[in-house]
Amino acid sequence: MNTHRTLISLDDVGVDYKPSRAIFRRGTAYTALKSVSFDVLAGDSIGIIGRNGAGKSTLLKVISGIITPDRGKLTNNNASTSLLSLQTGFDPALPGRKNIYLSGLLLGFSKNHIDQQLENIIDFSELGNFIDRPVQTYSSGMRARLGFSIASQLKPDILLVDEVLAVGDHEFRQKSSQAMKEKIRSDQTVILVSHNAALVKALCNKIVWIENGTVKAKGTPEQVLENYEQYITQNPPKM
Repeated sequence: MNTHRTLISLDDVGVDYKPSRAIFRRGTAYTALKSVSFDVLAGDSIGIIGRNGAGKSTLLKVISGIITPDRGKLTNNNASTSLLSLQTGFDPALPGRKNIYLSGLLLGFSKNHIDQQLENIIDFSELGNFIDRPVQTYSSGMRARLGFSIASQLKPDILLVDEVLAVGDHEFRQKSSQAMKEKIRSDQTVILVSHNAALVKALCNKIVWIENGTVKAKGTPEQVLENYEQYITQNPPKM
């Protein structure tokens, strides 16, 4: 893999959430991202940090193509992306097995490629007979297992992870963290949202700190994490 090739570029990206007509009188518009700019290079492992409500999950949805920016520009140079999040990705009425195919096809993989990886995905997920039950019967941890297993075996160009590594039993968290480390060593491009500073420091070579919808800092873990932790200590969230 060319580790210097730019896969995705964000230039002053902004996103507004507008109230629907049905709730217009009760809701108000909300700016989730104001001005976000950075590049994602092939082989990067980028940690996205920031407090709750800073815009981290919205940023992953923009990069994955789920949300179109209201302002600025996102350029995707033909990179496939897979977003691992508890809130997105599956048809709850379909069983896990069919969701594997649905997710894989949406990522741009052929049915033949999914066929070849199907048993590996099921084995890694450790879901057993639940693989043929509707996803709406799954716990959050089981959905996380399935999502991580699909992305880890099908290997999209960019793996987007939204706190999924913090879900599930201890053994599976260790297993998924080890799989992530192996992916990073093999030049898999990863963007990881997490509140776990130790995990981000261990897995990521770059950090993007989002605060109130803007990039407050970006750089190596050593450059960013210490300042972030000092900021959080000095500016505790308002109750």
